[in-house]
Amino acid sequence: MKDEPPESWPSLILMLGDQVYADEVSPATSAFIEARRDTSKPPGGRVLDFEEYTRLYRESWSDPVIRWLLSTVSSAMIFDDHDVHDDWNLSAAWLAEMRATDWWHEHIVAAVMSYWVYQHLGNLGPEAHRDYELLRRVKEAGDGTEILREFAEGADRETGRSRWSYCRDLGDTRIVVIDARAGRVLDEERRAMVDDSEWEWIVDKASGGHDHLLLATSLPFLLGPGMQHLEAWSEAVAGGAWGGLASRAGEHIRQSVDLEHWGAFQRSFRAMAELQREVASGKRGAAPATIVTLSGDVHHAYLFEVGFPPGSQVQSTVWQAVCSPYRNPLDAKERRMIRLLLSPFAGRAAAALARSAGVTKPAVGWRNVGDGPWFDNQVASLVIDGRRMDMRLDKAVPVDSESARLERVLDHRLA
Repeated sequence: MKDEPPESWPSLILMLGDQVYADEVSPATSAFIEARRDTSKPPGGRVLDFEEYTRLYRESWSDPVIRWLLSTVSSAMIFDDHDVHDDWNLSAAWLAEMRATDWWHEHIVAAVMSYWVYQHLGNLGPEAHRDYELLRRVKEAGDGTEILREFAEGADRETGRSRWSYCRDLGDTRIVVIDARAGRVLDEERRAMVDDSEWEWIVDKASGGHDHLLLATSLPFLLGPGMQHLEAWSEAVAGGAWGGLASRAGEHIRQSVDLEHWGAFQRSFRAMAELQREVASGKRGAAPATIVTLSGDVHHAYLFEVGFPPGSQVQSTVWQAVCSPYRNPLDAKERRMIRLLLSPFAGRAAAALARSAGVTKPAVGWRNVGDGPWFDNQVASLVIDGRRMDMRLDKAVPVDSESARLERVLDHRLA
């Protein structure tokens, strides 16, 4: 990019989670932590407090190329689990286990404080900054630590105390970035990705009347059919669909296999599907040319085309686009499993399993596009020209031990 003319640079870099790894730190950050405390005691080598988070962010974003990129191109971000802790807010049982430790409170408060400073403030426009009471108080204080700490404690305990989701307009393209971690409702009877108040805000912002609507969420709305239905089954069983003994087994499976995406929050999954159908059919303003859900998290990339039942009167093309750019590599067994769960056979088998636990058929279908999934270090781009949109996926191909080139593996017109 540095060797290309500025007019070819992207208008926005969208980072959808795991910007930093607080639970798998680098050797340099690890040495800093070990110099401060005894890592033989919990939480071990994980980042614990605000000071350690500042070191983590400093190291992660001090590389000259990263500094140049973030200072040159507009960026937008949202956290995912590793910015805090692996599987953060997976379930009520998981959260209760964390809160029972003697270190979690300090850690989650530090995670929220540092996210607010290093990521969230940059997501807000100048008008939002001017009207942001918390920002004003922190700036006016000689030391805003206690003000921010009080906010972070409240944000952790009550979902309604903060809203990390936000909205941006780039010309005639609307981007709604949805928090899929901090705002979760974990009570088994009413599990949801976000609480009712935040969902109302999302519905209000995710309207028609734009050329394109981008719904950005760290966790994919749609996975391979086998995994999607398996997540729905796990939520139902853990919630008691097969009785108490099976519920405990379901919770164990849910935590062991990380079944925590939108499919494992069926209330929110169905609401999101209905929202997309309404926007695509022109019921929430003039239908956009495209509706694209953008996600990361899963350490590979893919593109799904989304369809709705006959009679839905959908006018927009609807897609799920996923890219984990610089990811932890999946081993051969994990890659085979992901490919298997994309297959029609796995989809039918898992759907039958979900139905046996009382899960109804989803009101949305999807199919894989191109030769994906792709398991490389890669970058995805959306190229927008009026009501036309193309998605491009380029993987990194090593040139030598210190450099790489980009090779295009997907170039698909979305509208």
